[in-house]
Amino acid sequence: MQRLCVTVTAPTTAELRQRRDATADADMVELRLDTVRDPDVAGALLGRRLPAIVTCRPKWEGGCFAGSEEERKRLLSEALACGAEYVDVESTAGFEDLVTQAGRRVVLSFHDFAGVPRDLETRLRIMRGTGAQVVKVAVKTQKLSDVLSLRALSAGGDDMVVIGMGEPGVVTRVLPSRFHSAWTYAGELAGVGQLAPEVMLREFRVRDIGPQTAVYGVVGFPVAHSVSPAMHNAAFGQLGVDAVYLPLAAADVDDFVSFARAFGLHGASVTIPFKVSLAGRVDEVSADARRIGAINTIRTSDGRWIGDNSDPAGFLDPLAGYRLAGVRAAILGAGGAARSVAVALGSSGSRVSVHARNAERAAEVAALARGSVGPWPPPTGSWELLVNCTSIGMHPHTQETPLRPENLAGGTVYDLVYNPQRTRLLCDAERAGCRTIGGLDMLVAQASQQVSWWTGVRPPIGTMREAALRKLANFGGAL
Repeated sequence: MQRLCVTVTAPTTAELRQRRDATADADMVELRLDTVRDPDVAGALLGRRLPAIVTCRPKWEGGCFAGSEEERKRLLSEALACGAEYVDVESTAGFEDLVTQAGRRVVLSFHDFAGVPRDLETRLRIMRGTGAQVVKVAVKTQKLSDVLSLRALSAGGDDMVVIGMGEPGVVTRVLPSRFHSAWTYAGELAGVGQLAPEVMLREFRVRDIGPQTAVYGVVGFPVAHSVSPAMHNAAFGQLGVDAVYLPLAAADVDDFVSFARAFGLHGASVTIPFKVSLAGRVDEVSADARRIGAINTIRTSDGRWIGDNSDPAGFLDPLAGYRLAGVRAAILGAGGAARSVAVALGSSGSRVSVHARNAERAAEVAALARGSVGPWPPPTGSWELLVNCTSIGMHPHTQETPLRPENLAGGTVYDLVYNPQRTRLLCDAERAGCRTIGGLDMLVAQASQQVSWWTGVRPPIGTMREAALRKLANFGGAL
């Protein structure tokens, strides 16, 4: 089972102890004395229920401690005297005597907040030669291929912890055993890429991850605020599928392809800006995805990558029961989402018109549905179904809307924006007497299609929707 160490910070020792005791479901706690203004080592350790790592990180190594090195060394020595299971000592601190004295209780750490140094393997070998029980390296990952270089570090049993800071490094935090790490960290230090304990335990279910767990993810940039991991992991958990789904922040297509093939990725959701470029890198593309000119899903089969696009089916799912044949449907926008909607509506027999500021791109989208190009904005009364495929109205620009209220009259308005759930366009449409559909419905439906394609089992849409809503309540999400 993968061990979890929760980092605890606080402005005072008393509050540090309170937060320490409030930590649940952890195997260890890291007590960050450098964050308190009244460091009391004995008080921080008194009455603890979990093994503790005492850390007093100096400012020169990314911490908060501004005192002298002598004072910092005294605090760490006192922690050992008070029975701390470990103290974290920086490899460049020059505290060799402390490391020698209590090597079996030392986590010897190295941090690089700029990148992955070329001599990391050498540094690791030197650190191991000091006698420290655990050596820890935490370096800034700029791309997914940096994660591969961390995985290539010499295996070392239970004496090493490898952390990739930054968005691409999430993989190292959720899958520590695949990086030969003795444990992984969780906490509130979002600046270095830490994930909250409840996210690690409830969303990613790190304790359930084993050597046979299949790895999926969402590739894009940025993806840190994606709600897709919450939805897909909730579905896997409900279905009892041994799989985990991760945010995969790629620098470019080559970066993702290198990582995915080397890491043995089982499948992926594809989002901005890789939907078009990745369509040319898979071994097979579905008919719908070929028409759209983009993919949003990849799965592996016998070593081959197959690309598909679940957006058309996801778009149509909330319209089940609507009569679409012959309906006048106006599409706002001419981007990738508009292309998927045009294919879906065209296949349903709708009379499609596309309205965008770029007439040339609008014509390309209209051709997918054998439709026409209309003016921007579409005239009042010219549509029975209006679909907003632009990002207008998306968080944080929630007061914006693609159409003025007077352009809305009757019919159905479908806004693909899902954050916020009730956009200004939908609110105006309701007041005008229109039926409305929000983008969250499509988001969940297309994600459900992906899980079904990967696993062969229809996932619980209600569970996925609830997971998305919980995630959106915490931050402005993006697929």
